[in-house]
Amino acid sequence: RKLLTGSVRFLAPYEVRQGQETVARLQGDLAARRQQLQPKKKFAFRALKKEAAPGSAPRPAEPAPPDPAAPDPGTGLAEGESGGPPLCGFSGAQDAELELGPAELLQRDVLLSELRGCRVRLRGNPNTLRVRDCSGCTVLCGPVSTSVLVDGCSDCLLALACQQLRTHRTRDCRVYVQVTSRAVIEACSEVSFAPYSWSYPGIERDFESSGLDRNSNNWNLVDDFDWLATDRPSPNWSLIPEQERIACWD
Repeated sequence: RKLLTGSVRFLAPYEVRQGQETVARLQGDLAARRQQLQPKKKFAFRALKKEAAPGSAPRPAEPAPPDPAAPDPGTGLAEGESGGPPLCGFSGAQDAELELGPAELLQRDVLLSELRGCRVRLRGNPNTLRVRDCSGCTVLCGPVSTSVLVDGCSDCLLALACQQLRTHRTRDCRVYVQVTSRAVIEACSEVSFAPYSWSYPGIERDFESSGLDRNSNNWNLVDDFDWLATDRPSPNWSLIPEQERIACWD
């Protein structure tokens, strides 16, 4: 990851993309290996079911226990994908103020999905962050150790600090970002960027635990995978003029 970060200024967009995909795959393999190495549950004997005597009536099957109640959207944990463990985050809330703190976020994988008109403050150091299918939202997040994915969002304001940023199927969003590699957009329009400026008590401690270098910020280096022309800038993204950037977030 450090090798890729130090080389992004000299690599072509395709090479950066290949490198980011390789890093993401290795991080996934590492997480899976850690899961395999966790202690297994202790073995316990179970009583064998007795077979019914010849001629006796079969015993009716016991009813299955009811499914547990689903968590209240917007207040509980976001569900993991593909039957995986639940993720930290919020899902399905509307016009709500949502917050998570350092103890809840530390090196967790965070998912924000299907939020409408919400203001989300994530004060802490997550491992990854996904913002999916959100509209009209403000998302303020502390330093993320690895990657951030913004997918299918519109009319959102985002403050993000991370090692990798990928934005997909997103339009009309403002992104205040600190990123140590090059940001990537794909199938996007009207996305604008400015340097990360959100702050909160304890953010320096979170930067230290994240491993991000505060002096390394490629906020204005963006690769548009849908724009191959080298002699003209992409019309799908822009830089927010300095006089229009947010100075006070409260």
